[in-house]
Amino acid sequence: MQQFAGTFIKDVNLGVLLIDHNFLLVDISDTACRILGVDKDAVINRSMDDVFCMVPKEHRLVQRTLLDGVEARNQAASWTNDSARFELLMDSSLLRNEAGEIVGAYVIFKDVTNIRSLEQQVQRSDRLAMIGQIAAGTAHEIRNPLTSIKGFLQVLNRQFVTMGMEKEQGYTELMLSEIDRINELVNEFLLLSKPKHVSFDRIDLSSVLREVLPIINNQATLHNVTICYQSVYRLPLVIADQALLKQVFINLCKNGIEAMVAGGTLTIIERVSFTDNKVHIDIHDAGPGIPAFLIDKIFDPFFTTKETGTGLGLSVCQRIVHDLGGQIRVSSKGFGTTFTVTIPIAR
Repeated sequence: MQQFAGTFIKDVNLGVLLIDHNFLLVDISDTACRILGVDKDAVINRSMDDVFCMVPKEHRLVQRTLLDGVEARNQAASWTNDSARFELLMDSSLLRNEAGEIVGAYVIFKDVTNIRSLEQQVQRSDRLAMIGQIAAGTAHEIRNPLTSIKGFLQVLNRQFVTMGMEKEQGYTELMLSEIDRINELVNEFLLLSKPKHVSFDRIDLSSVLREVLPIINNQATLHNVTICYQSVYRLPLVIADQALLKQVFINLCKNGIEAMVAGGTLTIIERVSFTDNKVHIDIHDAGPGIPAFLIDKIFDPFFTTKETGTGLGLSVCQRIVHDLGGQIRVSSKGFGTTFTVTIPIAR
């Protein structure tokens, strides 16, 4: 049984924590170390309060109440380490000796991030499909009257300029800018309902990022932000649409720059994972981060924390990346946010 327990802790693809009656960590599986972002030798025989000392008590994965008999069964939990966010399904129980005395407890959790991501993707696809039906039916009817209104306003604006009526000219220019804003919203609607034709080609993500860097640098200069770009030599090619990926990277970088109100550094990192044949692009900002109760909503259509935002930018980015067979994920620990775009390597 001891050999089985040792092999189970070492090889099983589950997060396993063994805790004694003093709330000390007796053993931890390799999977748990990877998910929690800890070093096994550094946490063994330490109090669980010390292991999670950087996390507020109410957000800790394991609570002292476990030793009081507060057990978990299929409990959903979220955890963010320095590089990624995980959705977990957790079980915990007490360990007793032959006399029935509590000698410790165990916690077992499984990484269900991909399953949760798929569920959320299906839900968002349903919402996008509904929005697409509304957009397709109303965009044409919205644009026709807007075109007429804009045309007459432009005529009035020219007449006001000729007559020197500066006050009235200012009113018409304000109305014209608001009409342009409505047109942009309708365009984003149509992109959700009828996505642009995807042109699949073998492309180098490094070249795509270098093409958008001048645009991003200009935006960063206006916000006192520095761009740090960490590239990979000879990044493997991917199958994707270059124009659409440019739109995704510009949108994500723009969001990161605007999040750093007091300035800072926007870091763009290229990574390659040959184990799952994917290229990852991390876009990390040093802003205030995204609160835990909002992070699951940011890809929802029309959800925004910006005063002038439409709430469609991230929805469009997610739609594009999914159409390319990739994934887009977000992680935030309350100080900074990282968006990760993952695209399969071309075979």
